[in-house]
Amino acid sequence: MKPRDTTGLVEVLGYTFVRPELLELALTHSSHAREQDAAQSADGGRLGDNEQLEFLGDAVLSLVTTEELFRQFPHYREGTLSKLRAHLVSEKHLIRAAQRLELGNYLRLGRGEEKSGGRSKTALLVDALEAVLGAMYLDGGMDVARRFVLQHVVTPELAQLASNGSGLPLTDYKSSLQEKLQASGRPQPCYMLVKEEGPEHNKTFTVEARLQEPGSGGNPEFVGLAQGSTKKKAEQEAARQVLEYLATLPEENLERVSQKKSRC
Repeated sequence: MKPRDTTGLVEVLGYTFVRPELLELALTHSSHAREQDAAQSADGGRLGDNEQLEFLGDAVLSLVTTEELFRQFPHYREGTLSKLRAHLVSEKHLIRAAQRLELGNYLRLGRGEEKSGGRSKTALLVDALEAVLGAMYLDGGMDVARRFVLQHVVTPELAQLASNGSGLPLTDYKSSLQEKLQASGRPQPCYMLVKEEGPEHNKTFTVEARLQEPGSGGNPEFVGLAQGSTKKKAEQEAARQVLEYLATLPEENLERVSQKKSRC
């Protein structure tokens, strides 16, 4: 199978290259380059591949994604921002963007990669996506690269996460709860694993988040109870329930200060 003419890809990218050879290079896998080198060895030339552009594109992708998360979520803690960025630049997410662009149809592959299904291999497609980004950065600058990343990688996924609540939480409920309790002088909650069931590959964890009333030292004032496929997910949901409970209390109740630590 021969690669398609890149005209269709240029239209999807929404950017016309001043140096179209950069796009051709971004789509050239090392297997194709080495085959051409072997065939043209007498000329002494060496055909380039997309590995260096991939390296550059990876750095640009990380920077633009970090900038956008920093801009959109100024109150998120560093840990939450890092997890969300890791998801957005992960191979699992980037492969969907590469498939939407149909990059596999435009790859220049060696015969071996062609026969082994290289046009649908996740690693090759993600590498090509990052290489195309690197080529756009070199040809058009950061504004062009940023527009591409936001349009095809970041914005659609953030909208999807916000609409269905799946995947990584866009709100770090545990951190939000910690900050709210610190601000009002209340003891921090205790997270207790109360049940763990199911086979190793498909466990369910049940967690309680116990909120102590300042100075009580007795039974918890409120208990959030949640299940999740990991302890962290269950803790996040239990913390969310505690936050919802606190939102129902009069402000004066939240302003009581106690130096006593909570006991579970």
